[in-house]
Amino acid sequence: MTNTEQTLEKMKHMKLYGMQRGLKMALENQSLSNLTADELLRHLIDQEWDDRQNRAVDRTLRNAKFRYQANIEQVVFTQERGIDKNQILRLAESDYLKRAGNIIITGSTGTGKSYLASALGHQACLKRYKVLYASTSRLLAQIKMAKADGSDLKELIRLERTDLLILDDFGIQPFDHQSRLILMDIIEDRHGKKSTIFTSQLPVSLWHDIIGDKTIADAILDRVVYDAQRIELKGESLRKKGRNKAE
Repeated sequence: MTNTEQTLEKMKHMKLYGMQRGLKMALENQSLSNLTADELLRHLIDQEWDDRQNRAVDRTLRNAKFRYQANIEQVVFTQERGIDKNQILRLAESDYLKRAGNIIITGSTGTGKSYLASALGHQACLKRYKVLYASTSRLLAQIKMAKADGSDLKELIRLERTDLLILDDFGIQPFDHQSRLILMDIIEDRHGKKSTIFTSQLPVSLWHDIIGDKTIADAILDRVVYDAQRIELKGESLRKKGRNKAE
């Protein structure tokens, strides 16, 4: 094994994958002779930096568990959908996360609520924020089950530390007493500290009735709705449109 091969092998064992790839590329392109020692070192460090950044973003995207592989560039901005392009592009900058601001996306089924929420979540991941996408009913059911073995506190702490929590299909099922209390815990832990995106088929005016208990509903909505940016999607189902075109 040559000295160069030994160096590449050591880089691999030390998990310096970016440096290893950068050195391989330089060797293959026979560009080493054109680089000074400082230039080569800078090149290898840049390669390692970029590799680690890319791997961190990939890991963040995987952990987010998005329903759709969505991005802002693919969002359809049309007047009939009721989307303010300037508002969405501003949200894509993710400044609302610094202010722990919330976003509420409402609209009929199939209008693209989940896709838009996923696209905003994707942007947050690119900026290295921790994101989690979850069906509201499934998340609450999961925490209910966790109570059985006492791991619910660990789950709530994980949610509290998540920079952006996307609660999809909020209110699609009425909340029972235990679900209301769990939701209250989640909202209380995140209020003023972390951001949450809600998607719902129901207008906000009906959320109070869906949550149920007046005292708990008042407390939840006071923390969620106040100062939240709202997006109301309009028009017919995009999925229906797609079927009609296929026909």
